[in-house]
Amino acid sequence: MKQKRSFKTKLVIILAVSVVLALLLSVVLIFKNNKKSNPVSVRIIATSDLHGKMRSYDYLANSFEFSGSVSQLSSAVKYYKNQNSVLVDVGDAIQGNSAELFLDENVHPMIKALNKMGYDFEVLGNHEFDYDPDKIDKYINGFDGTVLTGNLYKKDGSKVCDGYKIINKNGIRIAFIGMTTPNSAGWSKEDKEALQVTDPLEETKKIIKEIQGQYDVLVGIYHLDIFNEYDIPNSGVTDICNACPEFDVMVASHGHRKIEGEIINGVLVVENQDRAQTMSVIDIDMKKTKEGWAVKKKKSDCVLISNFPADPEMMVFFEGYDRRAKEDARTVIGKLEKGPLVKDISEVDVPVSDPQNTAVTYLTDTAEIELINKVMMTYAQCDVACTANNDPKSNILPGDIHKCDISRIYKYSNTLCKVHMSGSQLKKFLEYNAGCYKTYSKGDKGVEIEDDSPIYSYYMFDGIKFDIDVSEEKGSRIKNLTHMNGTPIKDDDEMDVALNGYLANSTLLAPGVLYEKDDMPSLVAADIHAEKGGIRELIIDYINNDKDGIIYPDCDYNWKLTGY
Repeated sequence: MKQKRSFKTKLVIILAVSVVLALLLSVVLIFKNNKKSNPVSVRIIATSDLHGKMRSYDYLANSFEFSGSVSQLSSAVKYYKNQNSVLVDVGDAIQGNSAELFLDENVHPMIKALNKMGYDFEVLGNHEFDYDPDKIDKYINGFDGTVLTGNLYKKDGSKVCDGYKIINKNGIRIAFIGMTTPNSAGWSKEDKEALQVTDPLEETKKIIKEIQGQYDVLVGIYHLDIFNEYDIPNSGVTDICNACPEFDVMVASHGHRKIEGEIINGVLVVENQDRAQTMSVIDIDMKKTKEGWAVKKKKSDCVLISNFPADPEMMVFFEGYDRRAKEDARTVIGKLEKGPLVKDISEVDVPVSDPQNTAVTYLTDTAEIELINKVMMTYAQCDVACTANNDPKSNILPGDIHKCDISRIYKYSNTLCKVHMSGSQLKKFLEYNAGCYKTYSKGDKGVEIEDDSPIYSYYMFDGIKFDIDVSEEKGSRIKNLTHMNGTPIKDDDEMDVALNGYLANSTLLAPGVLYEKDDMPSLVAADIHAEKGGIRELIIDYINNDKDGIIYPDCDYNWKLTGY
């Protein structure tokens, strides 16, 4: 018995000592790890280019649109927000999707929504400059957080708002620098006279020098795309990051791109799609060093807002604005008389092998396309224009025209641009378009369209005359190219062409797509009359003001297919 008790006692002692040693070891390790790294995290939640998307609704089209909305964004923010989060929006909130209806409110509903969600920072985007400078003052004063735009000055040299702010989150000093695109103050005459936008890189360098040693994390919130805009140096965040590796994170915007997390010169870069489709969540893990806090790890996620339900509180908040916007969409803006804008395919003389699946606009000029091109030529003040048909079944029938009907013939919220082209550049673009047709051979049933040629990528011109010979090989189909007066267009002729911004940036002004960099058209003007809105809004304005509310299915048939 005595020996048994002695053995048990020894066993208990051994176990007790082991537990104590384990506890001591744990304490030492915890102390050691805390002393060495003491990990702390901060979170940046970023959005941009919300463009009036209050609810899942396209007001000008008067239809539901489910890719995202601020009402759903509110749910996503609530899900991801924690006590160490900072919320930033990077501009272009109060333009688009009928947001212009509420510009005279003391505080715009989009700004109220950002306030309700608890946003800390906002940056002025280019579309905040679509109106007069008073709207910018109202924007800044209505936002509960801090508006940062460090390269915006009044003509007297005073700054419109701050360029940076340093905040403390969980003991971490985070510096935020905000800038807007250098093209921002060029939209309205009033802005040009009252405001000046300077080089964002030069302003950034000044601020970094000023705040050196005062921050642990440096975050850029820039209303700049990832690439330079219109070949203007320092108008893209790539130039900024390459010149300023001090940044830990750069939130880009303006280009409506989905960039989940790209490293540029050591800087983590994110960018969001427009109209509340995505939200960036950036987590930064910190560690304690002898010199202070340092970034240990940084990562980012791109959150799809369509995956979140609408926040009931935000739905209630937007209710009155939603009702007003829908009523506005049903407003009668004019009347179409004497026939539809697009004829039925049975009325077109061109034979086709598949009439059920071939859009009329592939085969002949239409009054719908001519109306859009006339609008663009009128507001861009030039004699040539081109546009695509966004929907093969688009049309407007005789009778009253409502605001929402315009989205049938122009689906997207593109803005108006103007480029300068030579005759040879014009012909190259026409040949590019004419490549949508399969080569016609004798005995074929009719004209056929290539399978990889969607209607939205086929651009039709007004202001010039030409034939498309579908029996010729691709690249040699444009014949009898002339001005409207019959004068042949020579390779060295020069002209301005009105078109949408998407076509300009994605094709005509993008090196290597259609033209090489040393032989490209040049940009004359971007976002023309953006104070009125995009091309859809310009069509409405044209019908109301230029045509006194009455339009007809006018068509000059300036181009035709041949060779079949």
